[in-house]
Amino acid sequence: MLHREHPSGLNPPQLAVRLPGLLGTLLLTACASTGGLHTHAAPMNPNSLQATKSLASTMLSSAAWPDTDWWIAYGDKQLDRLIAVALINQPGLQIAAARVRQAQAMSAIAGASLAPQIDASAQSTRQRFSEHSTIPKPLAGTWGAINQAALGAHYDLDLWGKNHATLQAAVSRTKAAEVDLHAAQLMLTTALTRVYLRLDFAYAQLDLANQTLREREQTLDLTRQRVTAQIDSQLELTQAQAALPEARERIAAARESIAILDNQIAALQGKGPDNGLNVQRPHLAAQAAPALPSNLPTELIGRRPDVVAARWRVEAAGEDIRVAKAQFYPNISLNAFVGVQSLGLDDFLSAGSRIAGIGPAISLPIFDGGRLRGNLAAHQASYDVAVERYNAIIISSVHDVVDQLVSLHWLEEQAREQDQALKLTRHAYALAADRYRNGVANYLQVLSAERQVLAQRALVIATAARRRELQLNLIRALGGGYVPQAQPKFARQP
Repeated sequence: MLHREHPSGLNPPQLAVRLPGLLGTLLLTACASTGGLHTHAAPMNPNSLQATKSLASTMLSSAAWPDTDWWIAYGDKQLDRLIAVALINQPGLQIAAARVRQAQAMSAIAGASLAPQIDASAQSTRQRFSEHSTIPKPLAGTWGAINQAALGAHYDLDLWGKNHATLQAAVSRTKAAEVDLHAAQLMLTTALTRVYLRLDFAYAQLDLANQTLREREQTLDLTRQRVTAQIDSQLELTQAQAALPEARERIAAARESIAILDNQIAALQGKGPDNGLNVQRPHLAAQAAPALPSNLPTELIGRRPDVVAARWRVEAAGEDIRVAKAQFYPNISLNAFVGVQSLGLDDFLSAGSRIAGIGPAISLPIFDGGRLRGNLAAHQASYDVAVERYNAIIISSVHDVVDQLVSLHWLEEQAREQDQALKLTRHAYALAADRYRNGVANYLQVLSAERQVLAQRALVIATAARRRELQLNLIRALGGGYVPQAQPKFARQP
């Protein structure tokens, strides 16, 4: 018996054995190429940022990281209540919380692709059957109904990890959104505390203005007595009277600042302006001298919410690249269905109307005009952007800490000089006032000495306020007590 040779050079049994392998080779060789495409950026090692010499003058402490509720150290119960209300009512935090829920929902959507999908369908169509089609007589040329009900199942084999990478990218973005919520909380608490510190400063300015007014009123009384005794003239009296409106102007300016700051506190709480009228004068405890953790800058990357969120976004961008690469390869899924189908309803539920089927579905990109390469290149560029943003945040974070410490260091030297200047100007004012009472000096000398004292006292108050604000900035720069539950390790590069 003669056997006809197959065009492939193989007989039918051999062809049947080798067909799957040949098909697989054909599919892989037909894939679009990723050659020449790669990322350019790499996450920065924080240890490469040398800061030892810059921090040499700072006291180091292994326990100097801020507490989560760091504002309690101010010892002001009203501040505690204001922050507690703000953390509940502020719309900005509600937006951040909503973004977390949105990201969690997107993760659930991405995770669904890893599980089999099952759906049900039912269809009934009344139509006229063609006399010249596949419908036999006597139905051909008549009206009838085609009915079908089925359960379908679909499962993506995900051989190249596309669905898994999609889920990991969504999870990373969820983590970033959760950290963003902590960052928003830190921004809110530091912003409200900063306004509260400025309110305390405004009250100190009001105290100084009131004291200045009282002193000038006393000087005016003395000048009136001297004019009555014909020691001074109307010129000195007029000069003494002219000094009072300036002091009252300072009082009005301080009260304006207090009212505006009260309103800002209400806004940060998510309340109306009238709520600010209930804010009382702050009573802040003295702050201890700042200390710096000994494990900077390495541990700083895990203590600042903005840095941690940036790291999660780098991880998500890396997973997006893996998704884009997987799209270059064949997509294989399994499909199955079972149900019933009939012409008309009489035999719809009979055993003979059963239908069933199962089989694979394979799709492969062969020519797409560069769409896949463009998509991969775009995701690689997005990864580079995320990495460089992360690197920029690390650099700015370390410099942020050093900036606050440098300012605090030199502020202490300024404070010492201001204290000395205040002592000298007070002594000069006391001498000028004594000479004026004894009729040796004139009023202009007293006024000049008083203004020097006033200027130095204002500087002392401003320096104390700036010290507190710099300490607050240091708390923010160190992450405000945030400690993440998990962090990406950058173990794999896309």
